[in-house]
Amino acid sequence: MRARPALAALTAALLLVTGCTTGDDAVVAGSEFQLVAPNGETKLRYEGDERKGIKGLTGPSLMEDGKTISLEDYAGKVVVVNIWGAWCPPCRTEAPELQKVQDETGPLGVQVLGVDVKENSTESPRDFMTNRQLSYPSIYDESGRAMLSFRGLPPNTVPSTFVLDKQHRVAAAFLGGVIASDLVPLVEDLAAE
Repeated sequence: MRARPALAALTAALLLVTGCTTGDDAVVAGSEFQLVAPNGETKLRYEGDERKGIKGLTGPSLMEDGKTISLEDYAGKVVVVNIWGAWCPPCRTEAPELQKVQDETGPLGVQVLGVDVKENSTESPRDFMTNRQLSYPSIYDESGRAMLSFRGLPPNTVPSTFVLDKQHRVAAAFLGGVIASDLVPLVEDLAAE
């Protein structure tokens, strides 16, 4: 008779643990990619089998109310994902550079995608994009959920830019500001793959 309460307790515990570990969110569905920066490197390249996929990158559009942006919207394209904030001084310098990348390489099948982080409202980042005449889309990531796709990325690493190949595997990571000349040759090579 004593075995039944113990078995019932064990079953309940297993159900509780299982219930907490299932679902479709970015953490559970998980990206294959895990950021590791050996020796504190800030510019990383990944070749062949070193490239790991990103999953769960989705969120509300910063500029279009009611619209959701997903990495899946850019299937078959090289995607340059830039994590930024209107409050971030280096982001002010790199935003026009990212627009150059979009303008120069968009026709080759390249898409720049921003992920706006650590903002309490959309007002300041919308002004940021409008004042700089940025045409590429951005996810408004108030909760930090979209950033979870980049496992291992420290939350204070803003700006950061990840270049994804056509299969949306990380081909390069830049942990700091970038300029167009950092990105254009790389995305041109990836677009030609």
